[in-house]
Amino acid sequence: MSETPTFGRYAEIPVDRMTPEQKEGYAFLMNGPRGRLPGPYKVWVHNPKLVHAADPMGQHFTPGSSSLSEREREIAVLVITNQWRSAYPAAAHEKRGKEVGLPADAVEAIAAGLPTGFDDPREQAVYEVAVSLAGNHLISQGMYDRAVIHLGHAGVTDMIVLMGYYTSVSMTMNFYAVPAGSPGLAR
Repeated sequence: MSETPTFGRYAEIPVDRMTPEQKEGYAFLMNGPRGRLPGPYKVWVHNPKLVHAADPMGQHFTPGSSSLSEREREIAVLVITNQWRSAYPAAAHEKRGKEVGLPADAVEAIAAGLPTGFDDPREQAVYEVAVSLAGNHLISQGMYDRAVIHLGHAGVTDMIVLMGYYTSVSMTMNFYAVPAGSPGLAR
């Protein structure tokens, strides 16, 4: 394995130096629906069992696969990646949030840790619950009721698990000090 870091502090494994299990995990990602090795998977491919566990979870949150709209998904991801101060996913999702039509001022407020709001009641529910959970606050009965009314239990649980998934992404990127926009090895 190369000792020279290629992705933050992490030295990515060239394919010709991967173990057979790592090559299989790499092929699973590259030849599957992803067709690429995105951010955290550049590191996670080191642990092929994890790749096989994490990828279906990540795929669940691709557009149209979960109960959340793309805008709702991006609100929750922006809140949690910025809570963890994780430069790589925060920057990527600030861009994506604007691409899916979130107001630029709301995206920038979330990134700065400032309060914001959304006209759509589902988006507002995602925002309020995400901020509360990310801030380690109790969920009041009123907030619980609004979230269940607007998102249903499927939407609430999708949002919570999405935030957990992006906590793992953020912690991985933070541990390896991956800066925003880092391309890593060309694959």
